[in-house]
Amino acid sequence: MKQLFPVPHVMGFVFSLLLSLIALVVVKFDLTFTAGMTILVVTAIVQASLQLFLFMHVKENADSKTLYTNIGYALFVGLVTIFGTLFAMVWGY
Repeated sequence: MKQLFPVPHVMGFVFSLLLSLIALVVVKFDLTFTAGMTILVVTAIVQASLQLFLFMHVKENADSKTLYTNIGYALFVGLVTIFGTLFAMVWGY
C-alpha cells in the first residue's frame, strides 16, 4: 500500500495550500502596493512551478518533449490573453 500512496501529490497539495495562505496575507494585512504585488507574484510563480512538476509529471514521462511543448503553448496562450486584455481594456487601443 505504501508504494501506491502519492507522496509527491500530497506534498504538492500541502505546499499549494501554504502558498495560498501566504498570498492571503496580502488581503488580511495592510501592505503597501509594492510589497503586496511582490508577495502575490512570487507565490504565483512558485505555485505554478510546483504544480507543473508535481501534478503534470514532467520529469516522469519518457516523452517529456511533448509535455514541454504543451507547457510552452499554454504559457504563450496565457500571456497573449493577459497582454491582449491589458492592451484592449487598459491601454485603450
